[in-house]
Amino acid sequence: MQGVWRELAGLILPVACAGCGRPRTELCGECRRALARDGRGARRVRPRPEPAGLPRVWAGAPYADEVRAVLLAHKERGALRLAGPLGEVLAGAVRGLRPGGGPLPLVPVPSARRSVAGRGHDPVRRIALAAAGALRKAGVGEGAGARVLPVLRQRRPVADQAGLSARQRLVNVTGALEVRGGAARLLTGQPVVLVDDLVTTGATLAEAARAITVAGGRVTGAAVVAAPGSAFEIDVHRAVDRGMEFPHGR
Repeated sequence: MQGVWRELAGLILPVACAGCGRPRTELCGECRRALARDGRGARRVRPRPEPAGLPRVWAGAPYADEVRAVLLAHKERGALRLAGPLGEVLAGAVRGLRPGGGPLPLVPVPSARRSVAGRGHDPVRRIALAAAGALRKAGVGEGAGARVLPVLRQRRPVADQAGLSARQRLVNVTGALEVRGGAARLLTGQPVVLVDDLVTTGATLAEAARAITVAGGRVTGAAVVAAPGSAFEIDVHRAVDRGMEFPHGR
């Protein structure tokens, strides 16, 4: 119900751009372009140090400035309609993986139940659904096309990752995920793409890949909306390197 009330409030109350604060628009044209960087934003990223078992990861945009603001507005402040533009950015990262022409299952990294209850929505799953729609519209993925398979779940609680070192995050999430009972059959015979909103150390994506593999699936790669500018394989514009913070990283 919280999500419904947020949607209704967005139709009635004045809004400001989630990226820059410009009035009367939830996301202005400039910030929308900053998210996608005119379609040139998706690049391969590599966390340092890179955890064992991490699949190749593509990110749609550097986690800074407008991109950071929009992600947090969607995730923490319930700006649900931002899932559409964020999903388009995630779709660009999926395309960067070049997953082939067959069916394209997207497996979102699960949020903790208490986080979903507190926010009133699951931000990663919502963005994943928007990305799948954008990929189908673009004709990516034959057969069943791009679709979301929410087959992962947390098998034990994990601590908040904020403030933890890369090694501490890896210890925190190791063994924390599993494939839902009976869902392993959905993973048979086809590669899947892991999706998340943000990657920092890569610990959670590595754990998600392990859980999928244990259940008999095969991970062809991972796609995220954003990553630190320092993780991109090629240099990004200098503005990305200004004062980045990663309090909600994976």
